[in-house]
Amino acid sequence: MRNILRELLEDEGYEVLTADSAESALEMFAGEGVSVTITDIKMSGMDGLELLDSLKAVDENALVIIMTAYSSVDSAVAALRKGAYDYVTKPFVNEDLIQTVRNAIRMRELFSENRVLRRELDRSHSFSEIIGNSEALQSVFRIVEKVADSNANVLVQGESGTGKELVARALHRRGPRSDMPFLAVNCGALPETLLESELFGHKKGSFTGATADKKGLFRSADGGTLFLDEIGEMPQPLQVKLLRAVQEQEVTPIGASQPVSFDVRIIAATNKDLEKEVSEKRFREDLFYRLNVVEINVPPLRERREDIPLLAKHFASRTAKEQNAGEKPLTKDAMAALVNHNWRGNVRELMNAIERAYLLSSGEIDLESLPPRIRNGAKGGFEIRDPDGIRPTLEEIERRYILETLQAVKNDKSAAAEILGIDLSTLYRKLKKYNEI
Repeated sequence: MRNILRELLEDEGYEVLTADSAESALEMFAGEGVSVTITDIKMSGMDGLELLDSLKAVDENALVIIMTAYSSVDSAVAALRKGAYDYVTKPFVNEDLIQTVRNAIRMRELFSENRVLRRELDRSHSFSEIIGNSEALQSVFRIVEKVADSNANVLVQGESGTGKELVARALHRRGPRSDMPFLAVNCGALPETLLESELFGHKKGSFTGATADKKGLFRSADGGTLFLDEIGEMPQPLQVKLLRAVQEQEVTPIGASQPVSFDVRIIAATNKDLEKEVSEKRFREDLFYRLNVVEINVPPLRERREDIPLLAKHFASRTAKEQNAGEKPLTKDAMAALVNHNWRGNVRELMNAIERAYLLSSGEIDLESLPPRIRNGAKGGFEIRDPDGIRPTLEEIERRYILETLQAVKNDKSAAAEILGIDLSTLYRKLKKYNEI
């Protein structure tokens, strides 16, 4: 029967592999890039339903056609429920089988096309959650573009709230692993024993409460990306095990005697100075260099103030959608206060401030709706008097305010015009008048 099917399908132009057992079929499937599998249900050793399960475990989109005797249609129905593409009853009509294979091949092509389209969509939207046009942020984007297609481990450093995980997700989405899992764990949020189990997995009964086998994140993320957030908080005993996992690309679950291999890209993040942690013997030097193949530093918000107006508008609009309510514009005074604030909590602090202001404001987000610690930034350290104590003219006050605002946003004229509440052309006209351009 195998030889007949092979000749039949080769006459149609297909390349056909044959196997005399489910076990050897699995080996072929893993190594040969098989598009469609045709299998009988009743076989010695592993039967067709077990083979179906195993193929789906390797590739959830595996296309399997089940062959069964007419009297065993119930088994074919069971196979469909398990995810088989279709079934053929014996004896079969050659043209019916060929058409079923054609349909399956077309389905495989659609899977491939969808995967490419999804990857392109992910790439086009990979930076959409990271708001800003500043040069500091653009330099981060450029590094992400350069290293996304590699498998190199990446260390993302930056203060809390700067968006390190968003950078990690952008790396994943723009790379070849984008249609595989992206899994994240906060290394500082779990005690050592739980973190070890979460990362490496465990065998049933290996410790109290281990009521079932657990794969662990390294194996669950196989083929994809594992994001280790706050890596600087990882206990030193676990750093040793992580180093081995990174070096060998294998883990030994708690309670197991044999290691299990995996294929993941590792992106780690920290708000600590890891080089200082290494010098003070709190973080392993060898692990640091394994993780820090490529380093990306995410700038704090105070170093990209020109992005604040864009972020503020984005968060205000998002809050409006979440509240199923109308948009609320920000007043000039409110925007000036936001731009001049120091933002120790970075983007996360700004997001929370805008959400609070939206809920407390009425028609627009004004200065009074902002938290008191932010309102003081409206002045921006600007004093309305000259060095001789003489009151300046209104035109001089305007000039100083415009130049102070430009300085605050690092000469980003679009951002300055937004804060000042004037057209960009008006700003250029005034600067020309002041002989500043």
